[in-house]
Amino acid sequence: MLVFALDTCLNACSVAVLDGERVLAHACEAMTRGHQERLAPIAQAVMAQAGLAFERLDRIGATVGPGSFTGLRVGVAFAKGLGSALSIPAVGVGTLEALAAEAGGLVAAAIDARREQVYLQVFADGHALMAPGVLPVEAAHARVAEFAMDRPLTLVGSGAALLARAADTILAPEGCDARRVARLAAAKAATPIRPLYLRAPDARLPGGIAP
Repeated sequence: MLVFALDTCLNACSVAVLDGERVLAHACEAMTRGHQERLAPIAQAVMAQAGLAFERLDRIGATVGPGSFTGLRVGVAFAKGLGSALSIPAVGVGTLEALAAEAGGLVAAAIDARREQVYLQVFADGHALMAPGVLPVEAAHARVAEFAMDRPLTLVGSGAALLARAADTILAPEGCDARRVARLAAAKAATPIRPLYLRAPDARLPGGIAP
């Protein structure tokens, strides 16, 4: 299966194309904004590097959140548009799930959600132990401790340092690795792609109305 995958939910724009487990091409640029302008050129460059036309693809995978509201909308819209144009499935992958794929064993994926909160999900060998949620830092720390007990724990994401204990392993990538997103997307059922919002946007329109 030829899978094209992308991540724009965090502080990077990552794109990859895989043939099964084989990585044909991959590119990643760190950025806090500008995903919309860079995504299409990076996608075209990756496909050229892989030596493939977009029409050869079998599936699209994209991270769907939580993360930057602007970034995740850019990625979801691109994936949906490309999937529709090619008449192939566009599959969503949770950002926390993709981050957790960076490590094996017991993994807590945590993204700094600001306001003294984190987006959190805990996994054991790739299996979710809890649904993704947004928690105050102290509550998230306690939740992770419940799962960890005396077991080795890896914390992944921008919120990892907020929850760390002395013995924990910490990984803090700028974004999700599109190669991992592709593998996760390939294994999922081909259901319609939708953004995953765990909290209302921080931005407000004039008069205090949320967008």
